[in-house]
Amino acid sequence: MPSRSDQTDPSAFVPVPDGRRQSEPVKGRGTSTRILHRFEQRGREAVEAPPDDDDEASSPRTEVTLEEARSILSRNDSPDIPFTWSINPYRGCEHGCVYCYARPTHSYLNLSPGLDFETRLIAKVNAASLLRRELAREGHEPSPINIGSATDPYQPIEREWRITRGVLEVLHACRHPFTIVTKSSGVERDLDILSVAGARRQTYVMISITTLDSTLSRKLEPRAAAPMRRLQTVQRLAQAGVPVGVNVAPIIPFLNEPEIERIVEAAAQAGALSVHYTVVRLPWEVKPLFEEWLMHHVPDKAARIMARVRELRGGKDYDADFSLRMKGEGIWAELIAQRMRKAAARHGLGRRVIELDGSAFDRSLLHQDNGLQMGLF
Repeated sequence: MPSRSDQTDPSAFVPVPDGRRQSEPVKGRGTSTRILHRFEQRGREAVEAPPDDDDEASSPRTEVTLEEARSILSRNDSPDIPFTWSINPYRGCEHGCVYCYARPTHSYLNLSPGLDFETRLIAKVNAASLLRRELAREGHEPSPINIGSATDPYQPIEREWRITRGVLEVLHACRHPFTIVTKSSGVERDLDILSVAGARRQTYVMISITTLDSTLSRKLEPRAAAPMRRLQTVQRLAQAGVPVGVNVAPIIPFLNEPEIERIVEAAAQAGALSVHYTVVRLPWEVKPLFEEWLMHHVPDKAARIMARVRELRGGKDYDADFSLRMKGEGIWAELIAQRMRKAAARHGLGRRVIELDGSAFDRSLLHQDNGLQMGLF
């Protein structure tokens, strides 16, 4: 999780063209810029841009590197996060959401939080075996494990690598509670596990819906599921008995903020049990990437949006204070909170967190060779 140190002004980290004009968006990608990360010692500058018909430049391919991780459970100490343990099966995310607060984590890999974050991905191929080992330890307490706190566990490469599926099989086998956060319809592929876990009160799924405008969604989060497809996923999960909520996130002033009430209404109609929200946050390199995106796609609103973002942050571009980073502060933050509360109440929704049952957790099942298969029947 980003810590308090992420409040440093990221304006020093300037975008680098790296072979293409900085002002040229790339179809299907959140950004075309390989921005310098904050640990970079020297800058790079393209001497000559590639020809306009250069396929690799106009449509960067996704590269997946396989990693044998040393651990898979990450402990959360942030008081504004409602879980102790999390699992992220992948590093980087092909969805390409330009606002993603996890982009700066690619800096630790000496990769750009810009284009690299969505095209150079890391797959933790031993995640399931690591999880089995870590859950089998005598000291492990079965509090709900969140899957997808930083990068989406159902991003497109999950179709091939099925690492999230392997993680769910381990959790299901030992009857361990878990939650999922995603903006992908791919979660439906695991309904066989989720429906059983739902009946046991051992899972809760949050579907993030940023906007109902498919055109805006394609620009903001280019490789995520379309908004109507996500609502269909909410409906299918609910019909299968899986407790599901909707996260209206992030709320961006003057961009998707006018849609708050409509998104909440659509969530309720689809069968969501609750709604949650966060306001946009721009730590480290996310700020210049987001500003560049605004100038590409909504130049007439860019100044107003950034001015309101600063009003939500006490005059700063970002404030990492745990009590403020998710919701902001001031009159506009209060207005957003009020609108969310009233919309939720109008449709019988709330911010309630589903209490998951960890009492059935049985680590001995992890030592049975057939435990994974038998647990599904």
